[in-house]
Amino acid sequence: MSRRQRLVLLLATLAGGLSTWHAVSPSWRVPLPTPAVLGEERLQDFRDALYFPIREFLAGGNPYDPAAMFAHWPVRQDFNLYQPYHLLLHAPFALPGYRVGAVAFTFFSLLLLIALAAVAAHAVRRYVPVPFAVTTAVVAALLVTSQVGKAQLFVGQVNPLISLGAAGAVLARRDRPGWAAVALALAWLKPQYGFPLAVLLFARGSRRVALLGTAIAAAASLPVVVLLVVRGGGIGPFLDVVVANLDHARGTDYGAVDSVTAQRIDVAAVLFRVTGWAPSGGELVVLAGVLVASALLIRKAKEPVADLLTLLAVVVCVVHQPGDVLIAVPAMAAVATLWWHHRGERGWGAAGLAVLALAVPFAHLYTVDSLVVSVLGSRTAVTVDGVAVVLAWGLAVVAASRVRAP
Repeated sequence: MSRRQRLVLLLATLAGGLSTWHAVSPSWRVPLPTPAVLGEERLQDFRDALYFPIREFLAGGNPYDPAAMFAHWPVRQDFNLYQPYHLLLHAPFALPGYRVGAVAFTFFSLLLLIALAAVAAHAVRRYVPVPFAVTTAVVAALLVTSQVGKAQLFVGQVNPLISLGAAGAVLARRDRPGWAAVALALAWLKPQYGFPLAVLLFARGSRRVALLGTAIAAAASLPVVVLLVVRGGGIGPFLDVVVANLDHARGTDYGAVDSVTAQRIDVAAVLFRVTGWAPSGGELVVLAGVLVASALLIRKAKEPVADLLTLLAVVVCVVHQPGDVLIAVPAMAAVATLWWHHRGERGWGAAGLAVLALAVPFAHLYTVDSLVVSVLGSRTAVTVDGVAVVLAWGLAVVAASRVRAP
């Protein structure tokens, strides 16, 4: 490394260290869960989507049953339809006491963010010979400083693992298809990631990765499903629980597309927020439309642009929130790097603007969001994020149509 690169590495490490301390400290300050503190936002996803669902499962119950979860545990949200293998994969974090598990999971998520930064550095090095350590440190520092990165640790989300899986599947699909399949199986932890990503990987010609990754996720979940079916008294009662889970999700203000407080940024939700119109069946139309339009372009587009379009399509085609743009970080880094070298060429202007638009959710600060909410209303900040992400997808479509693979 040159002297300048060593200086950048030092500054990025120091800045990242300060941001890390600020981001992880809520994990050991969070109050123990009780019905009196259900509105606590610190580690709320860890509490509601990991710790207590796994506790319910280990206690012999079915965590997908909203009635059981609300009756037995101090949770604010029901346990959505995560892949059942999640209950085994994250069980180590639910075995100790709540605060120990919260701290351990927060530091594990921090390591995953650093790993995602390393994947971004690898993606950049495919095109530009920059030091791996410098790029990793810079991207990691930006992640833990950004609104999106801090939110993963503050709320206790599983997105760092899913994002690492999704980005890894896209980047490794040609050189290491076996590892790419395992990465896709991790992305399947939330079906709204796994399904569209598998479809788009299949469309890009990585059929083995798409099918094998989906099969691995299904095989890993099968033992848990069988156990839940046996515990519940058969397939019928188990399906009744699934229906009850979906009914509850449609009735809560956390997930409904027409909710004032919902944190969605997909095309259907953004369309509603901007126009006030939510057509019947519109979400299925959006899902199909985004996937078809993206699939037609990604096969012939230059790889980093195709990667960015693939991951953006996953985010905008179905229910997603601002933090879900984390999956696009490696592709963003690669496209931004190549844009600098090809900025005068056809199509690269749109690619650069796509990265710039996608940076909007990362750039928000909590204090700015709070001010916006107090002045303009609770939907404003997430609407801005949603419009920016949908615009980024549209610009990526334009770029993919013009920046062709040789």
